[in-house]
Amino acid sequence: MSPITQPTEFTVGIALDAAGWHPAAWREPDARPDALFTAPYWTELVRTAEAGGLDYVTIEDSLSVPGTGALDAAPASPRPDRVAGRLDALLTASWTAPQTRTIGLIPTVTVTHTEPFHVATALQTLDHVSEGRGGWQLRISPEPEAAAAFGRRPAPNVEAARVIAGDTDPGLDALLGEAAEAAAVARGLWTSWAADAEIRDAATGRFLDRDRVRHIGFAGEHFSVVGPSIVPRSPQGELPITVLSHSPRVHRFAATSADVVFITPDSESVRAGASRGASAAELVAQVRAAERAVDRPGLGLAPLRIVADLVVALDTAAPGETGAARLARLNALAGEPFESDARVVAGSAAEVTELIAAWRAAGVEGIRLLPLTLPGELGRIVADLLPALRARGLVSEQLDAAGAPPRSLRERFGLAPVPPRAHRTARTARTEETAA
Repeated sequence: MSPITQPTEFTVGIALDAAGWHPAAWREPDARPDALFTAPYWTELVRTAEAGGLDYVTIEDSLSVPGTGALDAAPASPRPDRVAGRLDALLTASWTAPQTRTIGLIPTVTVTHTEPFHVATALQTLDHVSEGRGGWQLRISPEPEAAAAFGRRPAPNVEAARVIAGDTDPGLDALLGEAAEAAAVARGLWTSWAADAEIRDAATGRFLDRDRVRHIGFAGEHFSVVGPSIVPRSPQGELPITVLSHSPRVHRFAATSADVVFITPDSESVRAGASRGASAAELVAQVRAAERAVDRPGLGLAPLRIVADLVVALDTAAPGETGAARLARLNALAGEPFESDARVVAGSAAEVTELIAAWRAAGVEGIRLLPLTLPGELGRIVADLLPALRARGLVSEQLDAAGAPPRSLRERFGLAPVPPRAHRTARTARTEETAA
């Protein structure tokens, strides 16, 4: 598969989670806590993002109730004043796909405790129903609660303090090794059918050219998968795989397995792990160093797209509430200051634009905005921040040769199309990932 890429635009996406990223966001006057677990709520959010010209949405998910994770400072059981529970991100994306036209849809799907064959075919299905707009935010799960919920194996022995400090941790290494295999299995299954494998000739009675459907023959430390996929090749061939990284160790994993890596510059929170206090330029340099240690062209992968996460609280158009005042008010409701792994910025659209411009100059290729509240903050992003970014020349509406927004998510990220007959050969991802 060719690693050649298309010209890269600066992408802007939105990370969706419940009523917003602040734990008290569900108590906002314009929040809709009674609708958080309904299909129309999520459809409205994604349609608003699409109408505003955003490139993609990511949808959060996990295998444990929010606020109970092993690396989270929250109590072991959910607090009664916080939103608990989520809809399945992949199913939510699949629901919104036929009701949207251009925006990319990137659900979070965890590979720990799950089977890569099922994950891969479900994501292929998303790509089909979205007509080529599907993606995948790959996540691992060290949480004891998730292990107990599945009941298949004990929780991995991950030492949170070592992970946050960026030190080597055997438990994390094992989880990432398994995740690398899951990603390799998925890519193999996605390309196990040639694009023209389906003949569909009623006259001759031939629906399928079986010579164009191949077994992937994957054998690794964690998985042995013969394949092929039960789902025919989807429009993109391979969905873009995205990973959130807080440390050089996860940068190395992203370098072998992902197409897009989310980083967290300028965050002083302990939640940023080993990235705490690092600038955009420093994190970009770390990611590029991890890339240079890997033969990505040999793996059939283009250069990693580096996207920075940013929590935003925008000023309301005058006369109105400032973003700082809103953040302070929500903090008072929550009983504690809000803290995120990403930098939190409260201010005007012009001020946020200046920060994004500085990050772009440091080598960041896109921004993923984490709205403090939903739907309010999303409305302000669309009405105020995106026009400011366009006026500054930081982003432009992506158009194809026909003058329409690009259909595929790969195009949005500047990733080359996957050739119709490209096929991932069998390999052991664990060996490649460890060698990185």
